[in-house]
Amino acid sequence: MSENTSSGVGVNGLRNLVIALVAIALSVTLVLGLQTSANSESLEAQAQNSTPLEVAVSNGKPTLMEFYANWCTSCQAMAGDMATLKQEYGNDINFVMLNVDNTKWLPEVLRYQVDGIPHFVFLDQDGSAIASTIGEQPLSIFQKNLTALINNNPLPYANSQGITSQLKNANPIIEGNQDNPRDHG
Repeated sequence: MSENTSSGVGVNGLRNLVIALVAIALSVTLVLGLQTSANSESLEAQAQNSTPLEVAVSNGKPTLMEFYANWCTSCQAMAGDMATLKQEYGNDINFVMLNVDNTKWLPEVLRYQVDGIPHFVFLDQDGSAIASTIGEQPLSIFQKNLTALINNNPLPYANSQGITSQLKNANPIIEGNQDNPRDHG
């Protein structure tokens, strides 16, 4: 007689079922891992293609400035929506991305009081800050805010806060100063 159990499933069949379940679990894990790294790469690609800050504040177009970091899960989660917004509004609005881990942007981090990311600052045509939002925001909220920004109207969902990632102390000493301006203790 063969290696059948009382339920009619052989040992080989059970082994094959376990192997199949393990393969499915590994596949799902791999796909989820690739999505996270794809979003991170997407942030880098978007940053490379964003409008330089010095151009944005002088070209007469309103601006959405995003303070982000590659390790920020909220920034990664919004990367797809931000790419959609850039396609939809890119002709009318500057999209600027400033990485908070780059000390080059420390003056802007301090000026715009960035203490959580993603942090978005809306600038009018003259380059003056008129509103901000912090954290993950739904695409529809951004669309309404950007439409209002283009039309020079008050932003309906400005100065709001969603889910944020706290800034990491990635650069503990900046230019010889023992105090880090990102420490809020």
